[in-house]
Amino acid sequence: MAAFPASMIHDAPTDSGVVLELEQQARRKGTGIGADELDGCWQLHQTWSREGNASSSLSIGLLRGLQACLMLTRQDDGMAIANQVSLGAIQLRFDGTAALKGRQPMLMFSFDSVRLKVGSLTLVNRSIPAPAKQRQPFFALIAMGAERGWLCARGKGGGLALWIRNPTNAA
Repeated sequence: MAAFPASMIHDAPTDSGVVLELEQQARRKGTGIGADELDGCWQLHQTWSREGNASSSLSIGLLRGLQACLMLTRQDDGMAIANQVSLGAIQLRFDGTAALKGRQPMLMFSFDSVRLKVGSLTLVNRSIPAPAKQRQPFFALIAMGAERGWLCARGKGGGLALWIRNPTNAA
């Protein structure tokens, strides 16, 4: 896994206290984050529980080792979203659509397919039924780095996440 240039993460929050303060600001004032700014590949860097406790170094190390990433691509009618983990030539990927809603905003999304590949061979490619409207997953966007190198959000389940934009796949 590639190391991130210091310029991409120099202003990224390092503890949940800062993220929680940013979240309060986002709730009061909004973030101003737009779809164009989200375009790219975001690699998971850190997670915290609903209460702000850091994930164990083992679990975050595992997710980083699996190259857990969120890919967002701007489209005319919204955004395409993919969530992917990879281990060598093995890749598990969920694809779907996303849209920004509200002032904070919320990145509402749903996945419509799952694919498991080994190298160029697709072993599984299945459709996923859409969730009921009230069960639709989302990320409440909290903040983005000044140079758009990092992104913080709270998921529907309450956990906090910090992603770092992959500079080789950035839009």
